[in-house]
Amino acid sequence: ITTVLDALRVGMDEDADLTSADIRKLADAIEDSVEQERLRADHFIHLRCEVSAPDCLKAFANFETDERVKLASLMDHAPGQRQFVNLETYAYYYQRKLKLSDRDFRKFCEKRMAESAMNSGPNRVFLSAACHERGIVLASHDDATAGHVEEAIEQGVRVAEFPTTEEAARASKAAGLGVLMGAPNVMRGASHSGNVSARTLAGDGLLDILSSDYIPFSLIQSAFFLGDVVEGISLPQAVAMVSRNPAEAVGLDDRGVIEPGRRADLVRVRVDDHVPVVRTVWRQGRRLA
Repeated sequence: ITTVLDALRVGMDEDADLTSADIRKLADAIEDSVEQERLRADHFIHLRCEVSAPDCLKAFANFETDERVKLASLMDHAPGQRQFVNLETYAYYYQRKLKLSDRDFRKFCEKRMAESAMNSGPNRVFLSAACHERGIVLASHDDATAGHVEEAIEQGVRVAEFPTTEEAARASKAAGLGVLMGAPNVMRGASHSGNVSARTLAGDGLLDILSSDYIPFSLIQSAFFLGDVVEGISLPQAVAMVSRNPAEAVGLDDRGVIEPGRRADLVRVRVDDHVPVVRTVWRQGRRLA
């Protein structure tokens, strides 16, 4: 409830606004703020590793001694697969963002696919081994097929982050992976890129964890909203998706539930006209807000 995994990108390409050195500076700023007790939440790091990027491993090396890294996602956003099976969706996002002509966009796609073919496999192997050696939990990303899930299992993945199809979510659940979807997906009722709905997965018993993704407030919204829109989901079940389940998934077994021996991380919430409003926050039994 009062723990944050700050997502930082490892591996850059043309659409990145920051460099790998900038990302390391961000991590240093977070860790300095933790040490100086400037932050109310407990902060760890989630590395989002773009395995198709040529500089992925070099950027990952910037975190080789960082003990705050708790989670690493193995991502490949190359066109024609996973999140971007539909090239029109890819064009809507990247061609507009980068202001490319049709000709330049085709070249951009060809380059991305070539980089994926060259780098993705070797980088996945290296990163999975490195993370296992350091005790960093691995997440897959945008799995679309049972084959993707099989590959993730071989790499020792424990969390299925944003499966794009019900097939992949079902295979992940059957394999014992924690299925994670974005809370904004719950609130919108659909994926922003046209993939499977988190509500659909919840209704089929295939949803375990919700992340804030790109809207932090969506976490508490979804916890109180999910049971209203998905039959069979109770409030305690929904709250567990933003507390107990994610804590267990990343190995933080000292928090996530209310019981003797755990951290007293608590949030008092009042629902006002269907909107959850945080009234009081405690971290380790100490009132913060």
